[in-house]
Parts: sequence; C-alpha cells; structure tokens
Amino acid sequence: MKKQREQGDTDREFITSREIHVPGVYNEAMIKNTFAGENILLRGILFLLIVPGILSLLTGCHILTSSEPRADLILCNGRVYTLNWGEPGPDGTPASDAPHDESGWTPDAEAIVIGGAQILFVGSTREAMGYQATTTRVVDLQGATVLPGLVDSHTHVAELGRNLSELSLLGAGSEGEIIARVLERARGIEAGQWIEGYGWDEGAWANQYPTLEKLSQSVPDHPVLLRSLHGFAVWGNRRALEIAKVDSETPDPSGGTILRDQTGNPTGVFLNRATVLLMNARGEPSEKEIESHFLQGLKAMGEAGYVSVHEAGVTSAMISALEKLATQKALPIRVNAMLSARDKDLILNWAERGPSTSNDGFLRVQSVKAYYDGALGSRGARLLHDYSDLPDHRGVAGANYAFDQDLVARMMGAGFQVAIHAIGDAGNRETLDFLADVMKTHPESIQLRHRIEHAQVVHPDDFARFRELNIIASMEPPHAVEDMTWAEERLGPTRVLGAYAWRTTRLGP
Repeated sequence: MKKQREQGDTDREFITSREIHVPGVYNEAMIKNTFAGENILLRGILFLLIVPGILSLLTGCHILTSSEPRADLILCNGRVYTLNWGEPGPDGTPASDAPHDESGWTPDAEAIVIGGAQILFVGSTREAMGYQATTTRVVDLQGATVLPGLVDSHTHVAELGRNLSELSLLGAGSEGEIIARVLERARGIEAGQWIEGYGWDEGAWANQYPTLEKLSQSVPDHPVLLRSLHGFAVWGNRRALEIAKVDSETPDPSGGTILRDQTGNPTGVFLNRATVLLMNARGEPSEKEIESHFLQGLKAMGEAGYVSVHEAGVTSAMISALEKLATQKALPIRVNAMLSARDKDLILNWAERGPSTSNDGFLRVQSVKAYYDGALGSRGARLLHDYSDLPDHRGVAGANYAFDQDLVARMMGAGFQVAIHAIGDAGNRETLDFLADVMKTHPESIQLRHRIEHAQVVHPDDFARFRELNIIASMEPPHAVEDMTWAEERLGPTRVLGAYAWRTTRLGP
C-alpha cells in the first residue's frame, strides 16, 4: 500500500490509544469524513500513549528540495494503523488488503509527517525523517499505538458534562445501593437542595422498578431526581413529587406513563414523555451551566480521542451556548449540532436561515433530530406486534411524543438532513414511510442521506428500504451490549433476529 501523500492531499487525523496530552501539539490536518453523507472537515488534538522524548537529527532517504513543504511535526517509531484498507466481508472477515493474518493485526505504518494543515506523509520512520527541517519538532512514540481520530455519530455531550458533576449511579445493582449513594451525597449538602443522579438501567429494572418509599424515608429533606441510563425514565422521592405537584389526580401525558400503586398513587417512577413532569420541576439550567456542561463534556470526549461529535437534540438554549462558545473559539473539538424538532420556535428560525454551508469553524448546523418512539428497555419502542413480555402493549407514539411531520418535512425541503429516533420495528417502518413520502415532494432531499437513529429492531421486509431511500441506519454498539440480557424477553426468539443487525443493514439482506 502506498503511504506517500502528494503535496496538498488531506488525510485522517491521528490519535493514540491513551489520552496523555502532549502540550502544544495540535494537528491541523483536515479530514474528509463521509459518515452521514457529509464532507465534514475535522481538526483534532493529538494524544499520545507515553510522554514523548525529542529525537536528535536523523538522516533519512528522502531529501527535501527547496520547493517541498517542511514538516512542523514528525511522529516516529509508532504502531500506526491508518485504516486505509477495504471493508470487511459480510461475515466480518478483514479485507484482503488489511494488515491482518492468522496471527492477528499488525500496524501498517510507523511514522506520520505533519506540515501546516496537511498530513504530508505516512510510512516508515526512515523516510519520514527526510522531511525534517531545522524547526521541525520530532516526537518518538516509543511503540505507542496511533489511530485515526474518532467521530461520534450520536452524542449528548451537554448531558455528559452534567452527568460528570452529578451523582453517578452506574454499576449500582440494587435499589438499596442507589439509596446508600444518595444518602451519602445528602450528608454533604444543605437540606432542601436538589440531589441529582444518573445511570440506573431502566431496561434491567423494568420488571421491578424501584419506588419512592424507601428513598423518601432515607432522604426526606432533599428533593431527589435520578435519571436512567438512557434517559427514558426518572425516579424521584416524595419531596420531588410534591414540588412537581404530581399526585393521584395527575393524568398520564400523551406518550408517557406515571407508574402507580394499586390505589392510583404515583410510585415515583416516570416513563418516556412523563419524565418531563419531574424534570421540569427541577427547572432549566442557566446559560452558564449549559456552557459549562458543554465544555466539560467536549473536553472528556477530546481526551478520549474524539475529534468531532454529532450532538443530538439541541434546544434554543443549547444552540445559543454553542454559538457563543464557537465565537469565543472555546470549543475544543468540532460539534455538528442536530436541532431539536420539539423546539418549534428554533426549527422555524432555522428553516428561514437554512443549514450551515461553511466548513470553517468548529460549529455546524445542518441536521434536525426528531423522535418517533421510545426505548426498548422501558417498553416504549413501537412494535408491529405485542411485546413478548407484556401482552396488549406495543410501545408509545402519538401527537405529543412523535414529531410534527409538517415541520420536519419543511426542514427537509429547506436542505436539512433529518435524524429520526426509531427503535421498534413499527417505529422504523413508519419512519421509512414518512421519509419516502416527503422525498416524493422533495426528490432532491434523497442526496442529504437522512438518518434513522438507532434502527434497533427492523422487520426483515424493511432492510432493503434503507438502501433504496439512501437512508443511514445510525446504530450505536452500546445498545446491543446493554440490552443483551433482556432484549429477547421483550421481542421473543424470532423477532430478536432482526435486532442490532449491523451487517444486514449495511450490506443489504
């Protein structure tokens, strides 16, 4: 495989497998990323496995001429995987040109040369050192692994930033363990202040959700709001419900469920669109808090090797914070903001403005995020037939849960890519139907490569439609891992075969 890059070419950005930051090393190389049907130009920060040493001048076989670009940075003696090889086969077998054999994977380069806004060369250390000038910085990677920078197709970075400042419930295996963590947090703050946490798994607990009784007895003087792992359930204590003014007379909102005991009183858990009843009682974060959440979340993503994210469901307050941070050049990595279709005023404003057209800067607005159904774990995903573990129930949808179809169709006509959350097989089929209908009115829209977010359970008859309509199945690997212990309970042994079907979705049935 040819490693030499011609002058003016662009290539991927490179990071290492651990996130020890090398101060002052910024890779300005621009990348073309065709994921989501876009040409996204990315700029990332270089992270290294080890604290680098500086090499003395070495002589390579490449001799610079006066007209050739000089290197600003040379990374050498590394284990570089360029990913510049073919797609794997349908069964996962690596491509014939991939650096893989019966013994496993091997790096296909050992050095990278960077000059200005370009990667000038990827190949051997000996050849790379031929690009060295008197001002070139040389970093010996000492065998560190280097990979292309990561682009996350679906994130909630502001939520990540908020989670980093809240009580973590990740890994808690019981109601008692969570209450113990909440009680410990309560000891350090004044009575009356909210205690917020994140991370209990609504899917794993769906057959026996916790209640407010023990939580309220243990922590009576603080309102408690505990968000679930996927955000489709919240759990609160009695004090929080009192502030939210939720009682036995409160009706379930469209597309949501307030869990109740046999007498009709709320048990403290709210599902799907009912979550807003409790979350609204907490109040919206301030402008400063939103900015802080974004910066904390983006910093964490950058340190983990990401150079760009697609932030799903950005509200008016969130886009205002992002625009301010972008103006201040404070965004550490690129953000592709997906406008929330639930924020009507925001959508109408951007329908007039139109999508971003420039690749300059770290903030782009070219897509819209909408919801069609809920999550499989909380039994909100819309299915064609009843849930295997809950007869006469097929999930949620409806006017107040699903999106405003006229509004989303208008955005498609205005040149925006739309990304619609659909998890169940009915949700995916009906979303495909909607997109196909809009494309009849706006046939040019097919080139935008619209997306179905998650595409988690798909009927066999519908796999081919993704390709026919040029639609991306934007799937997330954690869902398969997190859902594996209970997915078959929800779907049954036959229907589950159409779930998490990456290869079938990508290559066609």
